[in-house]
Amino acid sequence: MAAEEDNPFNGEGEAEETVEETSEGCGWCDRLQRSVAKWMLPEHARDIYLERANCCPPPIFIILISIGELAVFIYYAVWKPQKQWITLDKGILNSPLTYRPDKREEAWRFISYMFVHAGVEHILGNLTLQLLLGIPLELVHKGIEVGTVYLSGVLAGSLASSIFDPLHALVGASGGVYALIGGYFMNALVNFKEMIPLLGAFRIVAILLIVGTDVGFALYRRFISHEVGYAVSFVAHIAGGMAGMTVGFVFFSNYNQKLLKDPKFWVCIVGYFAFILFAVLFNIFLSPA
Repeated sequence: MAAEEDNPFNGEGEAEETVEETSEGCGWCDRLQRSVAKWMLPEHARDIYLERANCCPPPIFIILISIGELAVFIYYAVWKPQKQWITLDKGILNSPLTYRPDKREEAWRFISYMFVHAGVEHILGNLTLQLLLGIPLELVHKGIEVGTVYLSGVLAGSLASSIFDPLHALVGASGGVYALIGGYFMNALVNFKEMIPLLGAFRIVAILLIVGTDVGFALYRRFISHEVGYAVSFVAHIAGGMAGMTVGFVFFSNYNQKLLKDPKFWVCIVGYFAFILFAVLFNIFLSPA
């Protein structure tokens, strides 16, 4: 026993054992975290993230929200009477979840409309975007921050729609999705040089293409197409994106930093709540609906 303890090769054996354990630990979760760090964080924050990173808890907020939205869509497509389910009809307009100008005193509708979608392409587009972007963001920033950004976009979308599109109903999670996109876009833009320039350029171009296509389709459905069903508001897309470029940017660009000491945090938060206050007063006193 003593001979083994005095063995000069013990140190080497321990090093080999450590290497073996490390290589075993580099499983799918470790590879996932490294990929997420490369895409989501500037270079100076990656090492800190990787030291702390683990897959527990999983990105539960985005997954639960997506399951909820899909469940509500299936409910109205299958169990509620519809003329068609490719583009849902009267069932979603009468839903207690849909935002309707004539029922805006039911304040929950300013949030709950995110669970209702106007058709297959609408729900699939939102679910695809929020899962592809939201899961990596939640792995880095955790559920409370991603949830705050997402819901700030949902609320901004409905309030902006009530101001600039006051006579139309609103459905869909586009406000929340665009808040995630807006926050990530600003982070990629501001930290362009630190996030691998080629990948940074790809991110920005991809986001612009996705947003341009989606908003263009929403505008087409609203003003040009005469298909049966209810139009998707393009105002919520823009307002959600603006919420993401302010509130989302502050959260997503300040990894491992104290937000309360960051002046950008207070500017964005005060600006956001000033808009919320104005929108509430507009709906109470000035809305034509």
